[in-house]
Amino acid sequence: MNFYLILIFVIYILIAAFNYWLDHLNISNLKKHGADVPPEFEGQIDESLLGKIRDYTIENTRFGVVSSMINNIILLVFIFGGILDIYNSWASSLDLSFILAGLVFFLLLVYAETVISIPFSLYRTFKIEKKYDFNTMTPKLWIMDQIKSLIITTIMLSLMIAGGLWILLKSPDLWWFWVWCFFFTFSIFIMYISPYVLEPLFNKFVPIDDEELEGDINSVMTRVGIKVSRVFKMDASKRSTHTNAYFSGIGKVKRIVLFDTLLKQLSKSEILSVLAHEAGHWKKKHILKFIIVTEIIALIAFYISYHLVGSDVLIELFNVKDSTVFAKLILLGFLGSMVMFPFTPLIHYLSRRHEREADDYSCTITGDAGSMITSLVKLSKDNLSNLHPHPLYASFHYSHPPVLQRIRRLKDNKK
Repeated sequence: MNFYLILIFVIYILIAAFNYWLDHLNISNLKKHGADVPPEFEGQIDESLLGKIRDYTIENTRFGVVSSMINNIILLVFIFGGILDIYNSWASSLDLSFILAGLVFFLLLVYAETVISIPFSLYRTFKIEKKYDFNTMTPKLWIMDQIKSLIITTIMLSLMIAGGLWILLKSPDLWWFWVWCFFFTFSIFIMYISPYVLEPLFNKFVPIDDEELEGDINSVMTRVGIKVSRVFKMDASKRSTHTNAYFSGIGKVKRIVLFDTLLKQLSKSEILSVLAHEAGHWKKKHILKFIIVTEIIALIAFYISYHLVGSDVLIELFNVKDSTVFAKLILLGFLGSMVMFPFTPLIHYLSRRHEREADDYSCTITGDAGSMITSLVKLSKDNLSNLHPHPLYASFHYSHPPVLQRIRRLKDNKK
């Protein structure tokens, strides 16, 4: 290996080691404070539940480390061990058209990644999640989900790959811009059709049968400026006991989906506070801001990719014999993940700030900070959330502020 290739290899190892060190810090912090009942949870959790939270977090973390190590080893062997070169040469030898060759190249990699992930998914679902009373999925349903996901992934990726490569052929000098436009438009299209085409393939959606709750939801959303098309209950309990709620739809007309598990666990006022929080994201334009920032970064990435794809610098650096666009894109993706790593705390910091703003908005629109607090307590208990994450770990991994910070902030604002 040349010096630069060794440097890239070492940097990747250091990033992985840093992430494992963060996991170690988080587990150590949990072991140190995991038996302490926060004042906000007094009377809500006992020693037995705290032990369950600690065990669930530790087991998930350790499993995540093992699976990550295996995936990292596979990736490093693929990139640095000559497997990419062999695979790229084989794909080139098929003598297919440019677009068909791209479809074969990328889809086979996706299928290989899917096969590799199957043992990890099975263990997490039927061992860890089952052990802690979360999993309600049958093996048959798991298999059906995998088949459906694979079919959808194949269709979506085929459209994106074929469209992107076609643009590259037709506009060799400006493909970076037109591919960005195509991907952006495609993602908006998927956001639009997903609630009506994709989501019903996995879950059943029925209108909630509580007219009073639906009326109160519409009343709160009207004050926010959101028009609710329908309020649905989703049969999430056939897969897991985890709870959630979400909005879908583009513009001011929203479709609200409540997990059936959420309806069982939270009171009416707590559900309204959770939905008001989600409405706060829309009112504060958090989603729009996120899309704008993401697309600006994507446009810059496409422009840089255009210059790198146009040269053989990556091919020569990684000792790949056949210069193909496909191999260059794989190497760009690998390097891009490393380049983005230092920005992870900033991205999560902005996300946590948006969550705090949405919490504040929920309290303002409902006038009921107490329900927001009790909903956070219940959701944390039901999901066995870690109450004592290490601050540095949270800065790299938490898109939401730790629950105790959220509750204490809401209490301070309530005074």
